[in-house]
Amino acid sequence: MINSSEIRQSGFQGEIIQSGDQEYDKARAVFNASIDRRPVLIARCVDADDVARIVTLARRHNLPLAIRSTGHNVAGYAVCDDGVVIDLSLMKAITVDPSARTVRVESGCNWGDVNDALQLHGLAATGGFVSITGVSGLTLGGGLGWLVRKHGLALDNLLGAEIVLADGRKVKANSRENEDLFWAIRGGGGNFGVVTSFEFQAHPAGTVLAGIVLHPASAAASAIRSWRDLEAEAPDESTLGALLFHMPDDPSLPPPMRGAPVAGLGGVYAGPVEEGEKVLQRLREYGPPLVDKFAPTPYNEAQRMADFLWPPGLHGYWKSSYLKALDDAAVDIVVDRFARVPSRQTVIVLENYGNSAWSRVPESATAFGHRNWPWNIVVTSAWSDAKDSERNIAWTRELLDALRPYTAPGAYVNYLGGDEGVDGLQAAYGTKLGRLASIKAKYDPTNLFRLNQNIAPEPGG
Repeated sequence: MINSSEIRQSGFQGEIIQSGDQEYDKARAVFNASIDRRPVLIARCVDADDVARIVTLARRHNLPLAIRSTGHNVAGYAVCDDGVVIDLSLMKAITVDPSARTVRVESGCNWGDVNDALQLHGLAATGGFVSITGVSGLTLGGGLGWLVRKHGLALDNLLGAEIVLADGRKVKANSRENEDLFWAIRGGGGNFGVVTSFEFQAHPAGTVLAGIVLHPASAAASAIRSWRDLEAEAPDESTLGALLFHMPDDPSLPPPMRGAPVAGLGGVYAGPVEEGEKVLQRLREYGPPLVDKFAPTPYNEAQRMADFLWPPGLHGYWKSSYLKALDDAAVDIVVDRFARVPSRQTVIVLENYGNSAWSRVPESATAFGHRNWPWNIVVTSAWSDAKDSERNIAWTRELLDALRPYTAPGAYVNYLGGDEGVDGLQAAYGTKLGRLASIKAKYDPTNLFRLNQNIAPEPGG
């Protein structure tokens, strides 16, 4: 069994946390409160050399190995029972090159960290609808964010990465070095190694037109249809979503709004504010809405505008699927089911990325798949009391089952809840799964990096 003295003897420079230590329970907690796992130890690394040491020791002792960036993934892969957690939270260096419009990011950062650093230069990176999402997990699985329609996914803007492999080697992956690995990490998740740093292309952003309009639940179906129809004409600069949620029970709100179910239509127009005012006029005038919160906003603040909808520390369960179409009947199903949602902390999100920079990337360019489906739904069920888990999970599954006639044969891997198994992998990768398994066999033949949406190495690879 691995112990702290052996780790120190290896030259490890970071922090070691074990059961009984004051920080242990806090260090093993992740975004989803339903995840309650107890690792043998947590190794907070300070650099790639530390990561390589822990990878080598975990492999030598044949221990389960979890990789934690920010612990945001709902499936809880960032922590494990009876194994080792590589915690990257101390690795938060960010280097901006304003002239090249690039940013180098260590893997302990979240997207709020990155865009705060870029905002000083009038730049922004493409990843993250909320600021607390980790750079690493989001990028490796895809990387949706408020610039996705204009500049694509985070992985579409990835210029290169530094990775610790299963044998402890540190390598680079980019368009010139280890090209197969570079292809695989752009969508294939954490299956191929521990990415310790990323280099991204950044883009001019500065001030954007950002916000949301709110409609009462009684008008939710018609409001969502108005957004859907507007999306058919949306320019690349406009990334908008439709949401169903409950307002906070906040005394500062007008009494009729406190805790009220609403439909929200909101997002970011990443272009000249004056143009955005014209493009979003129909959206903002329809109804009219109860509230119009669109305003010129620094991009790094716009990225935080939805944070209140997904606070850490709640129990969570997610289901998601691309949709072949978002017709009136599908909208009615979603709205009807939301009227019977068991928790006021649950949020349903409808997304559209069709006919944009996201969909113009060749399907073969990265491991990420299914760019041909323009619509997506993600049901982010959340609740406070563990005893309500069964009821909330059942409701979530029933909603996706009711949408089965409209769902496409594809899913976004970062939105999967963790219980989909082989079906989830097939939905996420389709025909690319075989190529990914072959690359997995090359770089991780023993499947050391298996605590994820796991792609097993090709037999005999």
